This record gives sequence, structure tokens and C-alpha cells, in this order.
Amino acid sequence: MKRLLYYIRRNIRTIVTVSCFVLTSVLVVYMLPREGKFMYEYQKGGFWKHEDLTAPFNFPVYKSKTELAQERDSAIRGFRPIFLYNQEISDLRTQELADDFTAGWVEYSLTKLKIPSREAYRNDKQYLVNRQLEYEYRLYLVSLVRDIYRKGIIDLAPLEENGRVPFHEITLVKGNVAETTPLSSIYTPRSAYEYAAERLKNSIPKKDHLAVRRYDPFFQDFELNNYLSINVTYDEIKSQNVRRSLISELSLTRGLIQEGQGIISRGEYINDEKFLILESLRQEYERNLGFMARQLVIIGKFILVLASFLVIYLFLRNFRKEVLDSNKNIAFILLVMVLMILIASATLKFDAISVYMLPFTIVPILLKTFFDSKLALFIHIITILLIGFFVPNGFEFVFLNVVAGIVAVISMTNVFRRSKFVVTSIYVILAYSLIYLGIALVQEGILSHIQLKYFSWFAGNGLLILISYPLIYLFERTFGFISDATLLELSDTNQPLLRKLAEMAPGTFQHSLQVANLAEDAVFNTGGNPLLVRAGALYHDIGKMDDAIYFIENQSSAINPHDTLDFDQSASIIIDHVRKGVDLARRYKLPEAIVDFIRTHHGNSTVQYFYRSFLSKYPETEVDVRKFSYPGPKPFSKETAIVMMADSVEAASRSLKAITESTLDKLVDSIIHTQMKEEQYNNAQITFKDITTIREVFKKRLRNIYHVRISYPK
Repeated sequence: MKRLLYYIRRNIRTIVTVSCFVLTSVLVVYMLPREGKFMYEYQKGGFWKHEDLTAPFNFPVYKSKTELAQERDSAIRGFRPIFLYNQEISDLRTQELADDFTAGWVEYSLTKLKIPSREAYRNDKQYLVNRQLEYEYRLYLVSLVRDIYRKGIIDLAPLEENGRVPFHEITLVKGNVAETTPLSSIYTPRSAYEYAAERLKNSIPKKDHLAVRRYDPFFQDFELNNYLSINVTYDEIKSQNVRRSLISELSLTRGLIQEGQGIISRGEYINDEKFLILESLRQEYERNLGFMARQLVIIGKFILVLASFLVIYLFLRNFRKEVLDSNKNIAFILLVMVLMILIASATLKFDAISVYMLPFTIVPILLKTFFDSKLALFIHIITILLIGFFVPNGFEFVFLNVVAGIVAVISMTNVFRRSKFVVTSIYVILAYSLIYLGIALVQEGILSHIQLKYFSWFAGNGLLILISYPLIYLFERTFGFISDATLLELSDTNQPLLRKLAEMAPGTFQHSLQVANLAEDAVFNTGGNPLLVRAGALYHDIGKMDDAIYFIENQSSAINPHDTLDFDQSASIIIDHVRKGVDLARRYKLPEAIVDFIRTHHGNSTVQYFYRSFLSKYPETEVDVRKFSYPGPKPFSKETAIVMMADSVEAASRSLKAITESTLDKLVDSIIHTQMKEEQYNNAQITFKDITTIREVFKKRLRNIYHVRISYPK
């Protein structure tokens, strides 16, 4: 038991990391569909590479999506929307017309024609003509409006699509009777008004005598349109029910395969008919697994998913140990994978959009931004393989997205340039389109069968890639990563902290610029992140600002403040600039990746000048070398190691009395040899070949800085 506890304590970090991978595997299995996976792989347009296949059970042959869509369109074309005829509106409005016409006629007669009273109008024989005219015109208008209502006034707004009505006939329900009615035989509000106005203008039965002429103003002011209302209205509920009923009546199948019936033979070409039968068998097989079989399917999926994540763990352990050692790195990688798998699973479940519109290449783009191309591509491939478990046509899906991911990784250089995201988006769209075209030609063999909708999905996919730019910023802030765009901003010498360094320690600032140039040139020639090296070099000595005068590059006179101090005090001031630099960097919220350069640019080396001076002055005194040593740590990456070399070489080159090609070469060799002897590079991923290249780069660069001419042989 004690041995077990000891083992757990000693390997607690490994146990926690492995547990994270196992829990992520469980979560991914939970997101995967519960159906089993068909045991055979096949493609339309290919050849059957397995043994002869017979039907293991009875199953229906399902129609293709294209065939179902055509039948659905045909059924919908026979659909006529349902409208209800309202007789009550017709009766009500014609009665209002009759009442208002009579009241208006009488009122006009009393006010305009000077008839003394309503009693006189009704009873005096001299006004009989007026009453007769009123009767005739009222009857005519009521008949006109009743005829319009009899045909119906319809509201077509609910049926309009893009400004037009896609139907020529409707089902008109009058009482309990439904009949098919052409739209051309029914008035719209506008056509009803135009028809009534035309009839009033040309057909009203006026008689050529004075009594009629005197009522012309009344007819001009009488608004017949006020009595024309919609009496044929759309019944959306019944229409939708009928529409759904027509679609639901469509048969999803086109035949039945009996148990034991031969389906396909080895080497047989998979044409459209065979492909439909195989797809139908696959659907029925995956859908009709029993309870125990489903549990075994889940166990099998867990094994496969766990194996995939185990491969990721082993890859990181053997090739990216520094990534595996960081909790935030592991959390970020697993989070990105889980989110992409979750989105793909939800897309297939709700069937709102095509899975080919999902920008899976965002995964390698994000990972390359914060890590490297190999890791990004490896994680992308594993993610696509996991999603390929449950998407239709898994091989096509995996092939398309793996190629697109490779294209994205190759094209995604200079992430700090926003235009690169647009260029990458275009390349990914072209990659998807080209690969799909090849697959479609292999499967269909006919250009006319290529589905153009796929190209629109690929275009949408490419546009969605552009959201990776704000996502980079979001993840950068959330996980404390550092992107090329941020490094470029930090490298701007107008940044507040660098401006402060230039003002308070101008010599150190110039030294930092030269170190940045040397280190950047070295990284370009050996591989690495030039932007990270440049930013780290610019900030590596910011701790010298507080006591700038104690550093020789900032001393402008012959007075050296160290002359009044003991050697150990001087060493303490020099060494302390590392701690002060770290504190200052965190106060200004610089990324940890930049702080690492400040902490490691001297490693755990010794301040040789003051240490040797102390030994020379006090030879009998036992000295604690730690008082004269930097606290470390040693550089743990190629970039931090290169900045250490560049810092030491640039500082030492300033102290040379005679600057020649020979002295510069000896200086570079001596400094790097000493640091290697002190094992300062042991924790960094840097090779002897890299170190040799760096030496030559430094030598060449220093010759250019000091304008040293090369001695040519005579």
C-alpha cells in the first residue's frame, strides 16, 4: 500500500493528465450516435472489394434523397392552398352600402337641393322623381357590390414568394363545399375597386333630365371602395395539414429485399441501384441492433476513441513534451477537439445545415497559431477520424477534410497578417471543390450528376474560417497564449515599456535592439519563431531601468559607481536586474512567454568579473559562489537559448579593444563554448548543428555591425 501511495505521489502529474484524456474519451463517446457501424466500406462508382454479400434479413430499399425530393416537389405542385369564403362579410357590407347610400342621398337632397324636410321628401309628390332615382341607383350599386362579393375578394399576401404567387388555383371552401377555383376568377382588393370604378363611370343608368344631373356631385363624393372588403381568407392550419398529409403519403421505399437474396458479388461495379441497396442495408443494420449489441457497440466505440486519445498522448510525450507538461495546453487542445466534435454531432442530429459547411480547418489554424504545424496537423487528423465515425460517407468526409487541413496548415504563415486568413479561406475552398470534383467524377462518371450545392457549402465553409481571427484573440486571452499578432505589437518600439527603457537606460535599449537583430537572424537560419525571439530580446533587460547607471552600456563618463561598492554588492545589483525585470514585466502584463526570456537569458551562470575580482582580493576567504550566480532557470527552448547567446556575444563585443575578423570569431567561439561547458543549453531543444549555424550567423552579423573587411588571400 505504501509503495502504491509513493508511486501515485511520484507520478501524480502523469496520472492527472492521463485521467483528462480518459474523461475526454468518455465525453466524446457520449456525443457519438448510439447506432452501430456497418461492417463494410464502399463507394458509389467503385467496385465491391469484399466477399459476395447476401441479405442477412428482410429489409426495404429506400429511395435516394434526389428521388424523394423530386416526388416531394411533384406532390407539392398538386397542392392547392385552402381559402375560406365568408358570406357574412358580403351580407354585412352590402347592407351597410344600402343604408349609407340612402342616408347620404337624403342628406344631399336636404342640404344641396333645398328640400324643406325629410317629411316633405318622403311624402310630397313633387319629389317622387328623386325617390325613384334613389331606389334605382341604390339597387344598382348593391347588385354591383354583391356580384363582386359573389366571386370573392382575396388576400394573396400569405402566398407571395419573392413578390409573386406560385399558385394558379386554390381550394375555395363555401360552407361545406370545397371547389378548385382559378385565381384569375377572384378579385383582389385592387382589381375589385378598379372594376367597380369602371362600372360607375361607364355603366350607371343615368337619365338625361335635370333631376339626375343635380346628383352628379353626390356620385363623385360617394366612396364605393369603402364597402369592398376581403371575404376570401387563407386557412393556414388546414393548408399546412393538407401539405403535410401529401408529403407523408409519399412512400420512402421502392422495393423489398428478401433474406438470403444476393445483393452484390466480389468485384462487381457499384452503380446507382446497388449503392441504394447497400445504403438501405446499412441503415437497417445500424438501426436494428439489439440491447446487448448496442452496449457492445458503445464499448467498441470507447476502445476506438480511447485509442485515438492515447495516440495523441504518446505523440505529445515523445515529440512535444513541453506541451504535455502544461495543463493549459492540454486543456486547450482537448477543448478544441471536443467543441468541434460536439458541433458536428449537433449538426447531424438537427440536420439544419450540411456538415460540409462546418469549418473543421479552424482546428489546425488555432493549433498552429499557438504551437506548431506538425502538432496542428496531427490533432486535426485525429479529430477528423473521430468525427468520421458517425458522418455519412465517412471515407469521403475524412479525405476531403484531411486534405483541406493540410492546405490550411501550409498556407497559414504570417498569422499576424489579416490578409492571410482570406488567402487561406480561398485555398481551402479550392481544395474542397477540387477534391469533391474528383470524388464525384469517380462515383458518378457524368458531369451532369455533380451536385452544385456542395460548392455553395464549401464557399460557406471558407467564409466561416474567417472567424478564426477573433477566436485566436479569445483563446489567447483565456489561456494566456501568445500569437504572432501579439508578438508583432509587443515588438513595436513605441510600446510604453520600451519607450520607458529607451529614456531611462538608452544604452540598454540599443543593446536590446542589437540582441534582437542577432537572435532573429539566427532563428531564421535554424528554425523557430522569429517574432517570439525578437520580442523576447527587446524586453530581456528591462530590469536594468531602476539602476541603469550600474550597467556599463549606460555609463557616459569615467565614473563607475561600482568602484565604491564591494564585489558581492556589485554582483547582487547586476544579478537583481533579472528579478526586477520579471516583476516589471508582470506589472505591465506581458505574456509569460516573454517573461521566460527575462528569467533565462543568463541561466544560472556566474557574474565572472566580480567573482574573479573577489577571489583575487580575498584569496583566503571561503566564498559562496551562489552569491555571484544568477538564479536561473536555464533556457528551455531554442528561442531562449539563442537570446542567451546573442545577449552574451553582443555585450562582450562592445568590450573588444581591437575589432577584427579574428577577434570577433574568437569571441563568439569562446562565449558559446563556455556556455556549453556550463551546460546552459542542456534543457533546450537545440542541436550541435544549430549551434554551429548560430556561430556563423553571429560572426557574419558582427562583421557587418562593426564594418570589418574580410582578409582575402594574396
